[in-house]
Amino acid sequence: MRRGLRIIGLTTAAVLLTGGLAACGARRGGEHTSTYTGSRSSTRASVRLHALLERPVTLPDGFSRRPGQAWRVPFRVADRDCRAALGPAGGRAPQQALTGQAAVSYQGDELGEQVAVGLARYSGSEAEDHLDALADSLAQCQTVRAPGGTRLRLRSLPVEASGDEAVSARLRGKLRGYPYTMDVVLARSGDTLVSIVHTGMARVEQESTERLVGAVMKMASA
Repeated sequence: MRRGLRIIGLTTAAVLLTGGLAACGARRGGEHTSTYTGSRSSTRASVRLHALLERPVTLPDGFSRRPGQAWRVPFRVADRDCRAALGPAGGRAPQQALTGQAAVSYQGDELGEQVAVGLARYSGSEAEDHLDALADSLAQCQTVRAPGGTRLRLRSLPVEASGDEAVSARLRGKLRGYPYTMDVVLARSGDTLVSIVHTGMARVEQESTERLVGAVMKMASA
């Protein structure tokens, strides 16, 4: 009986979490996130990035083929480093030399499972510089604390990723008192910063995260 109550509680939390994020996106008035710097070339770059994320792709089994609203962190992030590391996957990439960005999310079959994907394109060598800075921020994001019983601790997560370079880590602990995991991968493919966050209230498998990263990197390099 206790186990049954726990499953019901976890399912309810997952539904509330998904509903809250959907409502947040609806209030913003659009399904996806984009950033335009004002020039026609920047607008075209963002449109092209959106097209890459909306094109039918072969994601691993257990994930929706249709992208949804850009992901939002399901708790208030007070720490500047944690906020910087998690922001790009939700369409909040560093602004310096940004020429366009797009962000979407895909629902998974597991409890509370979701993958957030952000692509941001830069001029010059800024993508490389930003990835270096974000890698430092991710390493400094040792503990996430938020009101309501949220506490996540940083753990090592070696993930193989194609492209030029990549960093990754896992945040695991409790979200509003329930088990929660976030796998965070930041990578670069040429002039494009690729950001991926794979979340779940059940156990998040490293192999699944690696397969997701492979699929997203193919999208980014198309």
